[in-house]
Amino acid sequence: MPDAAPNRSEASHSSAASDLGRGAQAGTPEGIEALIAAMTLEEKAGQLTIMPAALAPSLANAANPEAISGTPSQQEQAVREGRLGGVFNGDSADWHRRMQHVAVHESRLGIPLLFAADVIHGFRTIFPVPLAEAAAFDPDLARRTARAAAEEATAVGLSWNFAPMVDVSRDARWGRGVEGAGEDVLLGSLLAAARVEGFQGPDLADPAAMLATPKHLAAYGAAAGGLDYAGADVSERTLREVYFPPFQAAFGAGALSTMAAFNDVAGVPCHANPWLMKDVLRGEWNFGGFVVSDYTGDFELIAHGLAEDERDAARLAFNGGVDMSMSSALYGRFLPDLVRGGQVDEAAVDESVRRVLRLKAALGLFADPFNRLDPARAEKGHAPTRRDLAREAARKSLVLLKNEGGVLPLARDVKIALIGPFATGHDHLNGPWVLFGDPQQATSVEDGLRAAMADPQALTVVAGCAAEAEVPGGVEEAVAAARAADVVVMVVGEGERMSGEAQSRLDIGLPEPQRALVEAVRAVGKPTVLILKCGRAMTVDPVAEASEALLVAWFLGVETGAALADVLFGDHAPSGRLPVSFPRHVGQSPFHYDRRSTGRPPLSLQHGEEFKARYREQLNLAAWPFGHGLTYGEIVYSDFDAGTGRMAWDGSLEVAATVTNRGARTADELVQLYVHDRAASVTRPIRQLKGFKRVTLAPGASERAAFTLTREDLTFVGPNLTWIAEPGRFTVWIAPSAETGVEGEFELVR
Repeated sequence: MPDAAPNRSEASHSSAASDLGRGAQAGTPEGIEALIAAMTLEEKAGQLTIMPAALAPSLANAANPEAISGTPSQQEQAVREGRLGGVFNGDSADWHRRMQHVAVHESRLGIPLLFAADVIHGFRTIFPVPLAEAAAFDPDLARRTARAAAEEATAVGLSWNFAPMVDVSRDARWGRGVEGAGEDVLLGSLLAAARVEGFQGPDLADPAAMLATPKHLAAYGAAAGGLDYAGADVSERTLREVYFPPFQAAFGAGALSTMAAFNDVAGVPCHANPWLMKDVLRGEWNFGGFVVSDYTGDFELIAHGLAEDERDAARLAFNGGVDMSMSSALYGRFLPDLVRGGQVDEAAVDESVRRVLRLKAALGLFADPFNRLDPARAEKGHAPTRRDLAREAARKSLVLLKNEGGVLPLARDVKIALIGPFATGHDHLNGPWVLFGDPQQATSVEDGLRAAMADPQALTVVAGCAAEAEVPGGVEEAVAAARAADVVVMVVGEGERMSGEAQSRLDIGLPEPQRALVEAVRAVGKPTVLILKCGRAMTVDPVAEASEALLVAWFLGVETGAALADVLFGDHAPSGRLPVSFPRHVGQSPFHYDRRSTGRPPLSLQHGEEFKARYREQLNLAAWPFGHGLTYGEIVYSDFDAGTGRMAWDGSLEVAATVTNRGARTADELVQLYVHDRAASVTRPIRQLKGFKRVTLAPGASERAAFTLTREDLTFVGPNLTWIAEPGRFTVWIAPSAETGVEGEFELVR
C-alpha cells in the first residue's frame, strides 16, 4: 500500500466529538456535516456496514448462510468503536436497547444504530405471502397489512425493512416469485407503492414507521432458466418497460432505500453496475436515498468473475454505486485503505455516509434513538384486530379456478374426508420468509373446517402422504376415508421449503407421492374439492385437474384454516384472481400473458397446424390465465361500447361493458381492462392490463363497468429507448381474464 498523508477526517478530531451525534440538533444538515467532518475513515466505513444481529431467533439465522457474525459482546464492541452502523434480523427489544445505548452513550460520536429486518409478510402476525395477497388485486389491503406488520416490528426497535420485493416474475420455476406481485407491471407497480406507503406511513419519524426497501434492483426475477442467482440477459427496453416501473412506483411513494440484486444484467453484476445505480437510479430518477448490498452481494463479485479479490470487490461495489455493505464486512475492512490509496474518492464516501445519516435523522433516531422500543406495544402481537385483518387478507387471496356442478359452497352437514399432506398441523401454513412468527399460532385447515361444520365429528382427516414422500399405508387409508364421505377435500401442493429463495424447481407440478394420492382418491368417484397450496404458478396434471372444484390457496398465514372455511362453506364468495399465469407445462416457462406475437402466430386451436409459433403438443396458452378466478355467481360480459372509437391526442376515451350476474348468489367480480397496439414502431404485447375495478352484483343484477383511457395508457419504450405514444388503431377488451372478454376498437388521433 502506498504511503499517504493523513486525510482531513483523521485530522479533524476534537474533544467535543462525543457530543456530536446526540440530540435533535445532530440530525440537522449542519449537525450531519459536523459529524462527517469529525469522522475517521474507519468510522465512515462503519456507518456503511450492516451485519446480521448476533442475537437473533433461530429462523432468522437459518435464513441466510453463515449468519452469525460474532457474539453479542463482540458486536457491542464494534458499535463502541464506530465500526458498525446497523444490525439486522434481531427481535429482542432488550438487546436492541442495549446496543443503542452503546451506540449513543459509549461510542466516540454517539451516532444511533439502524435496526433492520426481513419483514416480508408479517412480523408476529403472519399475513398471506405477497404473491397470494397480489391475488386480491387490492392495493389498499396490501397497504393495511404492511402497516400492521410495521406496527408490530417497530415495537422491538426495528426501523428499516428489507421489503417489499417488487421484482416482476414470469418464470414459475423461480422460487422467489412468492415474495412479489406476479407477472404484471401495472399490478406490481400499484402494490409496490401501496406496500411502501404501508410500511412507512405518512411520517418516517413516527415510532411505528419502517423505512421500506424495494428490491432487488434490477431484473432479479428474469433469472435465466428460473435458476435463482443466475444472470438476466434482458434488453434495455425490457428493463425500462417491465422491470423498472415497480421500482419507480415505489420511489414515487417515498421509499428512500433500495437493495442491489444478486444477478448480473447483460453481463454486468448489479452490485458493480454504475449505469444502473448511478446513471439510471440517481441520474434519471433523482433517487435521494441509499443503496444497500444484498447479503454478501459485494463479496460475490469474486465468484461472478468481476473482482480479483475481496479488496477489489469492495472497490468495484462502492464505485458501482452501492452505499452500504451487508454481511460481508468488506467496506469496514478495505474502504479506508482504498481511499488512502486513491482508488475510492473520499468525497464519494462522505456522500454515502451523508445519505445514511439523513435517513437516520428522517427516522427520528437522532432526536430519540429509543423511539421504536415500546414493550407495551410489542406485547400486542396477534392482537384480535390484526388476526381479523389476516383472515380478511387470506380470504381475499383465495382463487377459485373451477367449480363444476356447483360443488362449492359446501353444506355444513355433509360428511367430509379431508385428505392430503397439509390437511392438518401448523406447519406449511405461514409460508417461506417467516423469521419472527410462531407457526403454532396458525389455524390449521382441519381446525378451520371443524369450527364451521354442524358436526365437527363428520370430518375425517387423513394425510395420505408427506409433501415429497410416501407414508406407509397412507394411500389406502385415504381411499377408505373418501369412500365413507359425501365429499372429499384434498389439500396438496408445495411445502414451505419448496418455494422461496434458492428453491428453484425443475418440475412445478405436484410431487410424485401427491400425484399418486390424488389419482387413488379420485378413482373413488366422490365429488372432490382440490385445494392447491403453493408459492408459485403450478402445473396441474389431468387427474387433479378433473376434480370438480379447484381452489388456489397459496400460503395464507395465521388464519389459513378460518379463511378457507369462510369460502368453502359460503360465508364469503371467492374473489381472488390469478396474478400469475398457470402454464399447461413447465416447458412453456417463462410464460406470461403479455408476451409479444410473432410473425407466424397460430391461426386456430386445431392440432397439427405447422410452420406456426406453437409446440408440437399444444398451443402456447395458459391452463389458467392471468386474471382468472371464479366466484359463486354466474358472470356474463356483454354490450361493449367504445363511444366514438376515436381518442384525441390530448383527450380521453371512455370504454364500457355490461357485467351481469345470472347466478343465485351475490357475486364480487374483478373487471379488467386490456389494450393491444395493433401496429407500432416496436412490436407490442398481445395484451396489456391497463386497469381493473371490482363490482358487487346481486343475483340477476347488471352494472355498467366503465374505464377512461388516455394517451399515457398507450405509451411504450420506442426505438430510441424513450417513452413515446404513436397514433393508430388499438384493440381493447373488458374482461374477466387475460384470454377472454368482450372487445372493440378505437383510434388514437394526433
